[in-house]
Amino acid sequence: MSQLDRSAKWMSRLAAYGAAILSVVVALVICWLAPRVFSINTQPLFLAAVILSTWFGGLWPGLLTVALSSLTIEWFNLPPNFAFGLTVEDMPRYTEFILVALLIATLTGRQKRTNEMLQAEMAERQRADDALQKAQADLARVTRATTLGEMVASIAHEVNQPLAAVVINGNACLRWLAGETPNLDEARAAVEHIVGDGHRAGKVIAQIRALVENTPPKRVRLNINELVLDTIALAHREIAKNQAVVRTELAADLPAVVGDRVQLQQVFLNLIMNGLEAMSAVTDRPREMRINSRQSNDMDGVLIEVRDCGGGIEPESMDQLFDPFFSTKPEGIGMGLSICRSIITAHGGRLWAAPNPDHGATFMFAIPANRESP
Repeated sequence: MSQLDRSAKWMSRLAAYGAAILSVVVALVICWLAPRVFSINTQPLFLAAVILSTWFGGLWPGLLTVALSSLTIEWFNLPPNFAFGLTVEDMPRYTEFILVALLIATLTGRQKRTNEMLQAEMAERQRADDALQKAQADLARVTRATTLGEMVASIAHEVNQPLAAVVINGNACLRWLAGETPNLDEARAAVEHIVGDGHRAGKVIAQIRALVENTPPKRVRLNINELVLDTIALAHREIAKNQAVVRTELAADLPAVVGDRVQLQQVFLNLIMNGLEAMSAVTDRPREMRINSRQSNDMDGVLIEVRDCGGGIEPESMDQLFDPFFSTKPEGIGMGLSICRSIITAHGGRLWAAPNPDHGATFMFAIPANRESP
């Protein structure tokens, strides 16, 4: 406590005791100026002085007022006047006043202390509320920053695949045109792929924009096998570049599902690209990927499996595999699988992974079927 605080505390105490003395003096002056009131009963005035001094000063200034009031009543009110000395007849009334004044001072002091504690508690609660509001405001700012970072990472991840395909197809087109005899058919096919990849990137941006604007996804009835084959066709350049083979085992007569075509295609494509990257370092066995579809046993729907023969998943990474910003690749940003799980969950399904008995890992997702008539 600083010297200034100590001085203020002592001044407050002196003011409280000064107010106690002043209250007794005021009560005495009123009694002196009103003899009729003085001659009838002076106790209420002094009891009021006790209440006021205790309420504003505390218990000890209140007790001082009790003592001063008792001496004043004995000196001025009780015979012999202007002298100390009680008669036997006045002793009960005088004792009663002292007891009542002490009781009033005690109760008023307790009430004052209770009020002070309540005010302190309210002030502490207000400070806690202010701190909570500040913490909530800080958390909101952090959340906005985190959300913005996740959105930027999401856009970067989702747009990266069609842009990479554009670059690959562009290079292929240049090679077909740079030959001694330009292969216009292959060049035209590469340009068509570039156009398709550009449209796909635009659809991804539109989907992200719709998500930000809280626009509901465009849900339509889909044949899951057709979606698988279309996605494999989109990834054919990357499959050839990685010298991989994709084999499919697609069950016939699967029920239709209802979903957003672009979003589900992004899930397929992401799982395929992850499998190709996982197999890129394989040199001692064929780089084979298997994509299977069948009816789901644990839900009325379809189950898709994307199985690679890469290096597999470390056991300690399984629990974090779908967490945002977690990646097992040095250059990865850790958003792909998190986005995939969010998409599948939004479609009422679930996405999970399991290690293969021999090599690699299998990513599986199940989506409920739409049994309504088209």
